[in-house]
Amino acid sequence: MGFIQAFKGAVGGMLADQWKDFLTVPNGLPQTAALFPAVPQGTNAGRGSNVRGSQNVISNGSKILVPQGYGLITVVDGRATGLITEAGGYEFNDQSPDARSVFAGDDLLASTVGTSWERFKFGGRPSSQQLAFYVSLKEIPDNKFGTQSEIYWDDAYLNSQVGAVCRGSYTLRIIDPLLFVHNFVPATFISANAPVFDFGDVDNAAGGQLFQEVVGSLAQAFSRYTNDPDKGNRISRIQGDSVGFAQSLSAAVEEGYRWSSDRGLAIVKTAIVSIEYDQHTRELLKDVQKADALSGARSQSFMNQAAARGVQAAGETGGGAGLAMFGAGMGAAGGMVNPVQPWAPPGQQGAPQQAQPQQQAPQQQAAPAQEDPVAKLAQYKQMLEQGLISEEDYEAAKKAALGL
Repeated sequence: MGFIQAFKGAVGGMLADQWKDFLTVPNGLPQTAALFPAVPQGTNAGRGSNVRGSQNVISNGSKILVPQGYGLITVVDGRATGLITEAGGYEFNDQSPDARSVFAGDDLLASTVGTSWERFKFGGRPSSQQLAFYVSLKEIPDNKFGTQSEIYWDDAYLNSQVGAVCRGSYTLRIIDPLLFVHNFVPATFISANAPVFDFGDVDNAAGGQLFQEVVGSLAQAFSRYTNDPDKGNRISRIQGDSVGFAQSLSAAVEEGYRWSSDRGLAIVKTAIVSIEYDQHTRELLKDVQKADALSGARSQSFMNQAAARGVQAAGETGGGAGLAMFGAGMGAAGGMVNPVQPWAPPGQQGAPQQAQPQQQAPQQQAAPAQEDPVAKLAQYKQMLEQGLISEEDYEAAKKAALGL
């Protein structure tokens, strides 16, 4: 007992147009609808073989359309007797031995569908009348989540426990319709005159349960994302990575609540509307920003800018002697600028001597150069501009460098 395929593909084909009465998807469904009864379209009026058709019941000779993005499940006494996941037109025939009907080669469905069929199919020959339900195979949008208080997790990059309040939404997909119907949907929604199973319905207790489970998995999902050693992810990247965070959230709910393996559900994408970090986390993030600004090539750029400003300041305030002193100090600090020929007393001036390759005798080696105060002040000034020290710290450092 099952379905005979009349045509494949779009339901607007010539054969479909010739059907005067058939079962199809009801009008006016919300986008968050997941499961709903098939409804008759038109009347028989003696044109077809289904002379016993009635709402919520599929009987011998009934014709049925399966639109793209939907699957069809027939149910008797709470057990599956037929499953169609390929779009097209079908006719129900109680003499057909194939109760399973059609499995489409659709990679959106889980590999467990075949196993689920063997687990849930009706034992023996069912009665001539069955209930027919459509199940959505599309992404179901606008499933909300949010926390009323901070959630906390250990963050490896910040090397500390961090906390945040967040809210957003996710899309989910039914990847195993049989698991979904038998293990998760309440019996009210798979009976005669059943209402629409809508994830967005505030009175739907099953949808509310998913909300609670997602909220309960958020801390683990954040931890999975930010502590991934292969990606080096940080908190700041979560809001811009809807797929990456969805994978972390899906893994977290699977580990805690077995959405995929027990219910045939999977999270596809997420959209985080807002994240508000607690005060401790905000302070940590500021420190990380400062550290990032003074690391790598950017640090070298800052030092070069400081050196340039120091040369300019020395030239404006200290004349040639100031420039000579600054140049000697910067050369001792690592040779970021070319050293200036040191000033010599009157009577001892001469052409600059070329550096000798041989090493001086120990007793003739010059004493280590003193740390240049102008260069030091330039560094302090740079730190003040970057917000690393306060104005008071800068003034104190300036007095110490000048010996005041």
